[in-house]
Amino acid sequence: MRRAATVALSGGLLLTASPLTAPAQAAPAIPSISAKGGYMVDQATGKAIYGKSNNTRRQMASTTKVVTAITVLTTPGVNLNRKVTVKQTYRDYVVREGGSTANLQTGDVLTVRQLLSALMLPSGCDAAYALADTLGTGSTTAARTKSFIGMMNKKAAKLGLKNTKFDSFDGISPGGQNYTTPADMAKMARHAFSSPVLQEVVKATRYVTTATTSKGTKRTYTWNNTNTLLGSYKGAVGMKTGTGTAAGPCLVFAATRNGKTYVGVVLNGTDRFRDAAKLLDFGYGSTSAKSMSLRSLPAGTQRD
Repeated sequence: MRRAATVALSGGLLLTASPLTAPAQAAPAIPSISAKGGYMVDQATGKAIYGKSNNTRRQMASTTKVVTAITVLTTPGVNLNRKVTVKQTYRDYVVREGGSTANLQTGDVLTVRQLLSALMLPSGCDAAYALADTLGTGSTTAARTKSFIGMMNKKAAKLGLKNTKFDSFDGISPGGQNYTTPADMAKMARHAFSSPVLQEVVKATRYVTTATTSKGTKRTYTWNNTNTLLGSYKGAVGMKTGTGTAAGPCLVFAATRNGKTYVGVVLNGTDRFRDAAKLLDFGYGSTSAKSMSLRSLPAGTQRD
């Protein structure tokens, strides 16, 4: 029997070969993906399974919201039932920046837990703003959001992510200083996915909830998950899409089969969902990507 081996290839590409038993079998072919960068790890051990341009810095668009979410969830004393009133400032920001939105209505009252779904499913930049404004510290909205971004950067530093920086709570980068690498983002995703609450949030293809309006009536919100790998690839359980002019299409993904969970990231990929499926197939030794048909989103649903 040969031991498992990690083989480093040119261009930052690596693969982890499974142990071989007699009779010897050929190692699975290394996947070819459209993404300019990608990385996947075993959730349980952190062992790298695949990498491409592992340490090349790239913008990450709304996959930043994975960090927004786990920063909220790991804030000392966070209360998921804390009530947050939607400010017109959040709506104005989305309009001004052309950001993706959960269409939160001014004066509506939602909980932090509801805002996490608004953040992660429809990729609401308004929800990201609300969470940063609520969990950050300071006497003004600007101070609180700056404080929250600082919390995100402290988290990256604590995890040892030397090639990751945030200047944004949602991925809309005012100065282009919102970047990561495939290896760094996969490590962050592994950390985030250790949260049972985050797991619950990101596995939903659709979330329906009610909020109290400023008039005391009830409003129903329905948010569809922009991550169409869910419901398309067997075992897919999260996590987050992102698309931007500088970042291109990005995806942080996770899947579980037979007790084995992989988490990974693809940055700037023209076929990001199939890229993720190929990497997961590589890990699971399956061929699901070849026949995968992506889940359709309801008409009018925004893409991210």
